[in-house]
Amino acid sequence: MRRSLIFAAWLVVSSPLVGCQKAPTQPLTAAQYQANAEAAYEKALQTFFNRDWVNVPLVMEEVKREYAGTKWARLAQLRIADAYFHEGSFPEAVTAYREFLRDFPSDDQVMYARYKVILCQFESRGEGVLAAPLEERDLANVRDANRDIDAFLRDYPTHPERAQVLYMRKWVRGMRARYELYVARYYLAESNYEAALMRTEYALVTYKDTGLEPEALVLLGETHMKNGKSSEARSAFELLLSRYPSSPFTAPAKRFLARLPR
Repeated sequence: MRRSLIFAAWLVVSSPLVGCQKAPTQPLTAAQYQANAEAAYEKALQTFFNRDWVNVPLVMEEVKREYAGTKWARLAQLRIADAYFHEGSFPEAVTAYREFLRDFPSDDQVMYARYKVILCQFESRGEGVLAAPLEERDLANVRDANRDIDAFLRDYPTHPERAQVLYMRKWVRGMRARYELYVARYYLAESNYEAALMRTEYALVTYKDTGLEPEALVLLGETHMKNGKSSEARSAFELLLSRYPSSPFTAPAKRFLARLPR
């Protein structure tokens, strides 16, 4: 009798425990995992459509973390970069786009990411009345943009935004040419004629068709003139007058020519 009571008590105590046990969770199929990833991305995308640029990186990072290795995680990385771009945080956007390019070099969105990189570089060029003088700027971004734009045009010669890319290329090359001429003027002021000539000639050869050729030719002629090389100076001034007769730089070229010995 006592044994029966003990057994009955054990059943009463143990029964709730048995009833509370959960059935083992079935692992998701590949299709279910992808569907969940897409749903999570679409939900996070609402933040993007709401133009809530501050929170887009937060919700998209969660998609990346929960569904790494899926198409939706890759797209989440692009939306993070896009949010930085729309916010005007161009250095952060470049970093995010480059992270995508590094991690997914064969993705079908590579061309898009590379275009956005050069667009960010161009948009962060620092032009405007409040920009620092050219000689005080860090031109590393300009050098990077020049390299990346040339590579982009080489790899995507028929890109639909090719005209815009060519415009950006001309501006970037012009900026680099202006910097070379600035350095050349510095050397000229220091009477370092050889260095001034090297920088001016480099600008003329490397950055053709930037619109700065007349200015460079005047500087080239002036440097030769001050270095006592009248024949070379005359050639530079006359070349300017023949090739760019409507340029405002014809005026200083004519003044310098008048000072040269016959």
